[in-house]
Amino acid sequence: MGKKTIKSIRELPRIIINTDNSVKKLIDLRELWQYRDLFWFLVIRDIKTRYAQSIIGVGWAVIQPVFSMIIFTIVFGNIAKINSEGIPYAIFSYTALVPWTYFSSSLTDSSKSLISSKNLITKVYFPRLVIPIAPVLAKLIDFGISFLILLGMMVWFGVTPSIWAAFIPLFILIMMLTAAGAGMWLTALAIQYRDIQYGSNFFIQLLMYLSPVIYPASSVPDKFQLVYALNPMVGVIEGFRAVLLGTHSMPWFYLGIGSASAFVLFISGIMYFRHMERYFADVA
Repeated sequence: MGKKTIKSIRELPRIIINTDNSVKKLIDLRELWQYRDLFWFLVIRDIKTRYAQSIIGVGWAVIQPVFSMIIFTIVFGNIAKINSEGIPYAIFSYTALVPWTYFSSSLTDSSKSLISSKNLITKVYFPRLVIPIAPVLAKLIDFGISFLILLGMMVWFGVTPSIWAAFIPLFILIMMLTAAGAGMWLTALAIQYRDIQYGSNFFIQLLMYLSPVIYPASSVPDKFQLVYALNPMVGVIEGFRAVLLGTHSMPWFYLGIGSASAFVLFISGIMYFRHMERYFADVA
């Protein structure tokens, strides 16, 4: 296959790239590697943007889940008496808020990434795919800080993690794929239909109530369990509770269906993003 030169800064890579061995790829990994410095720059930029000129700094990574935990404990734990599967509601809710806060914040930033970077994408060529993925990696800093607080709470409440805690990297991978996949869908839609960026906040808030953040997944009726499991964050949250709090056995049902759903969402997100890529510079 002969090389093709870029005639314009707005000319973008093809959706499917044929290699010399005729293998079709959704992502040109070699090109992404060539632009790794730019990718790293975008990740660092997102981190600095969050904490630059901030009095509290990294404290924001703690404030959001901790204050949400306090409110949830008062409203849902003490007043509504939501079932917390035999453990204090504070740590029950916070264990869910750690992955959920990461997912919601990374999805929010990813869904707005193209619009916030419109000056960049209209002036120079680079793999546009790095834009919505950068926030997903940047938010891992916040996740790590809030996770340390969770470990401290486990010591305070005398909770010991199980040997299944070795699966936590799998849970993190699932929520990253989910955030990146949904982010690529939303940001590609938002750059053409600007009302998507306003509706995405409502969608993410609604999705929290469709995830077992304030309640256990066992409270969902059996007839809805299969549909409920299609939400990848159900398996992630229930997995965190299972391995760290021992509230129940490993949720293989949720993890199996959720992993497949996350993978489909990620691949379809890439496909739609690459399909719309040719229009980004024109509509930004």
